[in-house]
Amino acid sequence: MSIVSGSQSANAVAEDALSVDSFNAVLRQRAADYAELCRPRIAVMTMISVAVGFTLASPISFQATTLLLALCGIVLLVAASSILNQCLERPTDRLMTRTMQRPIASGRLPVAEAVTVASAITAIGFWMLWTAVNPDTAIATLATLLTYVLGYTVLKTKTSFCTTVGAVPGAMPPVLGWLAAGGHWGYEALALFGVFFVWQFPHFLAIGWIHRKDYEQAGLRMLPSFKDNGLLTGLIAVAYAAAFVPISAMPTQVGMSGDLYLCVALAVSVSYLIYSIRFLMVRTDERARKLLYVSLFCLPLLLVAMVVDFLRLTAMG
Repeated sequence: MSIVSGSQSANAVAEDALSVDSFNAVLRQRAADYAELCRPRIAVMTMISVAVGFTLASPISFQATTLLLALCGIVLLVAASSILNQCLERPTDRLMTRTMQRPIASGRLPVAEAVTVASAITAIGFWMLWTAVNPDTAIATLATLLTYVLGYTVLKTKTSFCTTVGAVPGAMPPVLGWLAAGGHWGYEALALFGVFFVWQFPHFLAIGWIHRKDYEQAGLRMLPSFKDNGLLTGLIAVAYAAAFVPISAMPTQVGMSGDLYLCVALAVSVSYLIYSIRFLMVRTDERARKLLYVSLFCLPLLLVAMVVDFLRLTAMG
């Protein structure tokens, strides 16, 4: 073999290796982009909430396989809703510092590809829920996706009522778990929905206040007013936090939990109210962040107390 031909072969091998490395890098970036699109933290919280609802509807026998299939199907639709949300919001995402580098807004992912992926995983998730869990769960999960994408997302540039609409799909995960275990629509499902629905308002209003400049710049109506120094935002947060005190006790009232949960619910909800009042009195980013942190501790504590008390009562017969 000549020196020239040997050099050419070495160059060809190097180019092939470079091509493989480039392809692998593209794949890794694609995987990272889709992971970001699917919002893993929301997916994890959804799974926990679904599992709680499923457990509360399983006093006699716990079907782990059904729960696993329900979690897979529901999370697929949650991921699809997140992808479609970001497809629709790409014009406003590009205007906000906190979102301009998202995969679709930045142009790293083409919209057509993202919509195709979202449609495919929606179909797979719906089929899985319909065939392996039950039709009620499949229909309710699809309705949750449509409410989030066609209701909440579309209304964000039109009215602050979008927060109320967005709270509906946000409150559905424990109800979906309840339905997946064979539970029916009734007071128990309403109690789970109510706790999650009302909890969201001080939480999201705190987020809205922290990012108010971004939202206003992008034309998103995430706060009831951008012109009153947060007074109406604080008042609404306090109103919902006050309503959360009795509503957090609903699971006990409908027989899903006992006095242990009730004590935790009262302590947590009153703390939530106190921090909401503190935010109303002094409407700063610091107070909003403290309210946000309290909200993030509040819901997991309630869920743990709910399940522990339910298991305690079930064991007592």
